Amino acid sequence: MLPISQLDPHIAQGIRYVLMDIDDTLTQRGKLLDSSYTALWRLHKAGLVVIPVTGRPAGWCDLIARQWPVDAVIGENGALVFWEEPATQPGGIPVLKQRFHPEAVRNNDGRLSLIQERVLQLDSRLRLAKDQPYRLFDVAIDFAEEEPVLPLELAVQAADLAKSLGGRAKVSSIHVNIWMGTYDKLSMAELFLREQLRWDPMRERHQVLFVGDSPNDEPMFAAFLHSCAVANITKYTHLIKQPPAYVSNADCGDGFAEIVDRLLVLRSEQGTY
Repeated sequence: MLPISQLDPHIAQGIRYVLMDIDDTLTQRGKLLDSSYTALWRLHKAGLVVIPVTGRPAGWCDLIARQWPVDAVIGENGALVFWEEPATQPGGIPVLKQRFHPEAVRNNDGRLSLIQERVLQLDSRLRLAKDQPYRLFDVAIDFAEEEPVLPLELAVQAADLAKSLGGRAKVSSIHVNIWMGTYDKLSMAELFLREQLRWDPMRERHQVLFVGDSPNDEPMFAAFLHSCAVANITKYTHLIKQPPAYVSNADCGDGFAEIVDRLLVLRSEQGTY
């Protein structure tokens, strides 16, 4: 991984879409930082397409799509995307739209319930995430969002067990997300970009910059040449086979703000912002 200070001006000039994880990428210890939220507004005002891509639930995505300066939000590790479209009448209220991945399976499916039961039996300290009631398609096992913070190795074991039982599973910085269906953050991101924004994955892949922090971001790191990470990714590099191209000096939301600042400064110097 190269330091973000080495991002090339010509690359920055070509960026049109900025996608990012939320937990420990925009946040730190569960709080959205002033620096990262300001960075989102800077991207929005610069005319770039801004899309969080998160493991967080549908209930959170409803709020984010309505209240943050974003063009859409992808949630539950790719199960769904929410976005607003302009009001149909002058001065009217924007209309919230939603799209579910065609392979998404509701989280009341019996197979997923069995996997959840077996994973929770792995260690009595594992527990459902507090945001589970607001999820539609996945199960989130909390290992580090609240106390007690459990070893990363236990989260990896939980994910491996879920996969051995026929599920899909990814480890984030706080949760183990488990679902059915062969989708992930990347597949929904590409689906939305193609369908709604007419993005061409063959000719315009270089226009996407993604920022993440943990193993569940690896599909995005692998797919986009100009992917970035905040500095706290170093906790997980032993679990990531395809790391991002660039990394910030600062952790979490401050690292995201550092990446955005570098991008926008270069674009300004090139006359694109």
